[in-house]
Amino acid sequence: MTDVLWFSELGLSDLERVGGKNASLGEMIRGLATAGVRVPDGFATTADAYRRFLRESGLDERIGAILENLDSDNVTALARAGTQIRDLIRHTPFPAGFEEQIRGAYSQLVENHGGDTEVSWAVRSSATAEDLPDASFAGQQETFLNIRGVENILHAVKDVFASLYNDRAIAYRVHHGFTHSEVALSAGIQRMVRSDIGTSGVMFTMDTESGFNDAVFITSSYGLGEAVVQGAVNPDEFYVYKPALAAGRPAVLKRGLGEKAIQMTYTESREVGRTVDFVPVPREQRGRFSLSDAEVEQLARHAVAIEAHYGRPMDIEWGKDGVDGELYILQARPETVQSRQATGTISRYKLNEHSKVLTEGRAIGQRIGAGQVRVLTSIDQMASFQPGDVLVANMTDPDWEPIMKKAAAIVTDRGGRTCHAAIIARELGIPAVVGTGNASRVLADGAPVTVSCAEGEAGRVYEGLLDYTLHETTVDTMPPAPVQIMMNVGTPEQAFSFSRLPHSGVGLARLEFIINRQIGIHPNALLALEGEIERPAALSDYTVQQIREKTAAYEGPRDYYVRRLAEGIATIAAAFAPEPVIIRLSDFKSNEYANLLGGPAFEPVEENPMIGYRGASRYLSPSFRKAFELECEALKFARNEMGLSNIKLMVPFVRTLEEAQGVTELLAANGLRRGEDGLQIVMMCELPANALLADEFLDYFDGFSIGSNDLTQLTLGLDRDSALVAGGFDERNPAVKKLLEIAIAACRARGKYVGICGQGPSDHPDFAEWLLEQGISSISLNPDAVTDTWLRLARTGNRSAV
Repeated sequence: MTDVLWFSELGLSDLERVGGKNASLGEMIRGLATAGVRVPDGFATTADAYRRFLRESGLDERIGAILENLDSDNVTALARAGTQIRDLIRHTPFPAGFEEQIRGAYSQLVENHGGDTEVSWAVRSSATAEDLPDASFAGQQETFLNIRGVENILHAVKDVFASLYNDRAIAYRVHHGFTHSEVALSAGIQRMVRSDIGTSGVMFTMDTESGFNDAVFITSSYGLGEAVVQGAVNPDEFYVYKPALAAGRPAVLKRGLGEKAIQMTYTESREVGRTVDFVPVPREQRGRFSLSDAEVEQLARHAVAIEAHYGRPMDIEWGKDGVDGELYILQARPETVQSRQATGTISRYKLNEHSKVLTEGRAIGQRIGAGQVRVLTSIDQMASFQPGDVLVANMTDPDWEPIMKKAAAIVTDRGGRTCHAAIIARELGIPAVVGTGNASRVLADGAPVTVSCAEGEAGRVYEGLLDYTLHETTVDTMPPAPVQIMMNVGTPEQAFSFSRLPHSGVGLARLEFIINRQIGIHPNALLALEGEIERPAALSDYTVQQIREKTAAYEGPRDYYVRRLAEGIATIAAAFAPEPVIIRLSDFKSNEYANLLGGPAFEPVEENPMIGYRGASRYLSPSFRKAFELECEALKFARNEMGLSNIKLMVPFVRTLEEAQGVTELLAANGLRRGEDGLQIVMMCELPANALLADEFLDYFDGFSIGSNDLTQLTLGLDRDSALVAGGFDERNPAVKKLLEIAIAACRARGKYVGICGQGPSDHPDFAEWLLEQGISSISLNPDAVTDTWLRLARTGNRSAV
């Protein structure tokens, strides 16, 4: 009887024989080697061997008796039962024939690797109900790393078998309707990849938060990947755009530098359970990315090949060998959260009030939860946890799962978006904020808090119980809209999520939002550090040091600005492709630029910045031209190099025809020539002069995007931010409508684009209907107004496309 099978003999059809993990390893070795996917070899014990071990020793009946009347929600009773069963398994000898087969396979494996007895191995668990498309037992059972010698292999296999009755595994099976006796275990013995002196991590073939399917999401840190999976480390994060990857273009959409404070490495011990440990990462390494762009893209190619082979989104663990420098796939399983979400309904949580932010980290789950803080430092405290509490811990592992399902939200000090806490929170459908760094210290036990993961990538813990609402929208039955409905997208963080809403593209993406949130440094300060412009005396040594620290992971200050800006642009464009995405060039006012790091050294103090040094006149000024050229470089990279040809440009605050001519010539000189490779450049029509000379301005642009906010305040001569006069602000004022009528008519007469971006159409239904009558091409709205406005306008009736 064969109790051991080589990975190369296995495939997905062998799930009942060797469990999901080992069957998948065999499937990849047999089916993906020709695609360049490297998977370390090894062998698996069979599920039948496990069953026979329990049956012949009488363990099956004894285990059944212990579990028969167990209340798995009683964490004390669960822990007692689990300990009793595991001890029984550990102290029961293997059948002689089974042990002999393991010894023989191990001897052959060592021989296959040159007879080197110092080669180390991973002993992994693989359950027969594991890694199914509709359920994931990932992390339920144990894995042992850096195991050397056959006696330790046998010990680790015994511990793997016992781990089928870990507390969390027992509870998981109960809550997911699996009968204990129906689930069997296989142990996989796999060659270790030397990522202890390399890097490792996890990747998904879709965005884990939004379900966006055109990106591969990769996490990476130094050392063994178990540190990333556990959430012991805040890793680097990368997004790779699949269409660009397939076209052979630069494909990295976004890079996020993680703290990477510790790494898991080998120890000198051979004792099972003591073969790995955490050590600090040298400070100079923490400030660098743990993967090059070439390595990120190669991993993404592996991920895409695996996804294509399996025909579904995948969750993949990988490692880079520090000896041979190669990238290896360690395991792959179906993604089981986003891929099971209903596609016809979109749920959006909205916080209706705000309070003091107590801590923040990475948002998981796009939800909001509230309750009393329960700070736990050990699983021994689980009995004190009450349903509806907010679980706060340094990190979680599978032992915490019996109480995680009771939590209103989860908050951890450590971990990234692929850590254990994040994975379980997604599966349970509760919000989690991971990697805060300080939650277990700053959140008081018993204090009421609100945990918001509905505000972008940053998850925040607010003081008190705040009011919030849940909006559910059915989008698969949206009626045809009488006009193109586009979106205003402020930051790249939520672009993937917003793209799930019905849309005709992005009518307004503001570069200044990307600069403020993703860069935070004045471009002239970066150029001064590069020596491209003179460094003013007002740029202090302290500020210079801050800038150098922020840009240390990049080739230099200039590279930092261009790459970070290009990442933001590309993320929004990729999220909405192939629909058009109109990127407005930076429109900071001088007081806003001064708020950036290094900004005060370069910005004037103006009495009225709203009508001061901004827009086209700023781009053309000698003191800012080089900074503007950095914007052009970023836009050109996203559009021309990454292939995101759906990007269109919008020029804001163009006062005169001379500025219109000057700015289009400046763009052309920087590789952004109107009409070349289909590039369209529109102007923001926001000054009365733009409407009054609409036909003349259109000689330089491919259309108008009407900025109704500035146009209204400049037409009526009022400050919309002043409570004394803001009551008179109304886009429906006859003077404003007269200018709008002129601008729209001019565009229609010349067959050019004309859209509007602003709240007016969503705030005033009669204004929206008036715009339709005038022949507006598109209306661009904030995301929270899209579906309601779409439905309302659809009721007004269809009209011919403009």
